[in-house]
Formats: sequence, C-alpha cells, structure tokens
Amino acid sequence: MSMIRDLRAAVRPSRPALRKDIGGYDTTRDPATSSAVVDCAVYRDGARVQTPGPLTPQEAMRLVRRDGGFVWIGLHEPTESEFAGIAGEFGLHPLAVEDAVQAHQRPKLERYDDSLFTVFKTIHYVEHDELTANSQVVETGEVMCFTGQDFFITVRHGGQGSLRGLRHRLQDDPELLSKGPSAVLHAIADHVVDGYIAVADAVQDDIDEVETEVFSPGRKGTPRGTDAGQIYQLKREVLEFKRAVSPLVRPLQLLSERPMRLIDPDIQKYFRDVADHLARVQEQVMGFDELLNSILQANLAQASVAQNEDMRKITSWAAIIAVPTMVCGVYGMNFDYMPELRWRFGYPMVLGITAMICFGIHRTLKRNGWL
Repeated sequence: MSMIRDLRAAVRPSRPALRKDIGGYDTTRDPATSSAVVDCAVYRDGARVQTPGPLTPQEAMRLVRRDGGFVWIGLHEPTESEFAGIAGEFGLHPLAVEDAVQAHQRPKLERYDDSLFTVFKTIHYVEHDELTANSQVVETGEVMCFTGQDFFITVRHGGQGSLRGLRHRLQDDPELLSKGPSAVLHAIADHVVDGYIAVADAVQDDIDEVETEVFSPGRKGTPRGTDAGQIYQLKREVLEFKRAVSPLVRPLQLLSERPMRLIDPDIQKYFRDVADHLARVQEQVMGFDELLNSILQANLAQASVAQNEDMRKITSWAAIIAVPTMVCGVYGMNFDYMPELRWRFGYPMVLGITAMICFGIHRTLKRNGWL
C-alpha cells in the first residue's frame, strides 16, 4: 500500500506561506478562444495518454470506451450551450447541469444513478495594506465535480482556485491516478480544505491586529478603541468564510463513512483525514465569529466609557466655572448696600476667594478622577 502512504504527499506538497502565497492562481481560460474547456485528457493505468493534438470531450470519451481508463475534463465558467454537449455525452443529470452552469451553490454532495455531483467553495485571501470598513478580506469561488465510473468533470467559477498545479502533481503520481476518478475527487477536496486552513491562519492575523488595536492603550493609559466599521466588515468576511466551510462538513462525512460504488475503498478512508481538517477549520471559524462579537462589544463599551469620561470632564469644568459666574452675578446686581462694596480691598478679596474656591473644587475633582 505504498501509494496510500504517499497519498497526502502527492496532493498536499507543501503548505503555502501565510499572506504571500495564499490563493495564488493563474487565469486558465485562454482569452483568445471562446471555449470553456481548460484541459481534456485521458488517463490509463495512472498515466496521461499522449495524443497528437488537443482532445475534444467526445474524442476523449471514444478513446476511453475503446481502450479503457478515464477522462478528466476541466471547464471554466461554461455557458449553458457550451456545457450542453458534454452533459449529453456523459449523461449528466439536468438538475446538476443547471447548478453547474448557474453557480452560486452551497457546498453539497448529490448522488445520481451513474455519477456523484459535488460542490466545493474555494476561498482566496485578499491582500490589503490596512484593514478598513470597506476592505475585502476573502474572495470565494466554486469548484463543481462530476464523478463517474470512467470520467471526472470539473467546472470552476471565479478567477481563483485553479486546478492546473493539482493536475500536474497528480500526473506525477501514476500509482495514485490509477485508482481512477475517486482519487481526483479526494485530491480536490484535500486541496480546497488546505486552502481553508491557510486562509484561516491569515484571517487570524487580521483578528489579532484588530484585537490589539482595540485594547492598546491610548492617551493617559486608557484603551483607545478602533473604528467599529472595521470590526463589522471583518465579521461580514468571516461570515462569508463560514458559508463555505460549514455546509461542506456533511458531504465529507458521507464520502468518508458511507460506502459508495464510485469511490474506491482505498481512497475513501483518506476522506476521513480531510473531514477532520475541515472540522478543525470549522471550529476555528466559529471561534472567529464569537471572538469578533466580543471585540465589537468591547469596542462599543470603550466608546461608551470614553463618552462618560468626556461628560464628567465637561461637568467638572462647568462646576468650576459656576463659582465665578455666581459671584459675578451677585456683585453685578445694582444695590447700594452690599458687603464690602465700599471697602478698598473688597475687589481683590472677592477675586482671591473665588480663585481659592475654584482651586479647591478642581483639586477635589482631580483627586476623584473626574479631571
């Protein structure tokens, strides 16, 4: 079982570095052609069958029916008319074909008579110099897989999530590819979940940065807080991440636990490893959501505390100013008989007493933390 022991190494060569290589992709659809077919190849005994030129899906299927093996067709954002011929050639179910063309589907696994239809949401981390209230943190795409006895069809939507590198790595492992379409399905599931793990690590960095900013000391040692819009935007992006991760848990459980005619038993057990990694990412994303709720509440509480602090200072100064205002108001009344009104030192005495009272109030308020 050397192939099985090397399975993970074949489809998971190395974890990309955080932030720098996350979601790196190439444009796989040639802009010079209107065809949605990115690649079409026949694999027999784990090796790609060499042909004089590019194969059409119909030609590839004729080769498979004549000599055996399986065909792997990759498409990028096909239209209904472009996909109709392929759907007819491979007998794909109309409901699955409609989902594959229209996209915007939840991750799921559907079983039809002669095929499995699987939907994966791909996640790409969007680099940004500074997190703002309008920053895009994650970008989603879709990979839809049709798995049959002698064919495997991938339909991609979105500008990221290219499978070209994965195809090349699988072609370098003939023993793995000899297991047929189910080995390709496992490789894609593993590739997608690995992307989740890398993006989750990058999002964790963003959350740590926001948390540090919220609780970092501002002036006079008090927390300075941050813009609530930044936290809310990050929470929206985490919600988008959750929509990609959570619905995929059940399909991977089915692929790893329930015997299926189209899934090789040697490959099926390795879906359990992918399901375990997905469960870890799901817990991490759920933790992100709860942590952002706590950070948002703390930020709002800090804003409320800051407002109370400002109100206390305004009230304190108003109390200090009230003393000279009252004294001046009293002595501004037009009465002839007022205390010390005719005394030579009455004016400086009133000013001095007023200043002493204001100084005492200021000192008391400052000692109590109001100023």
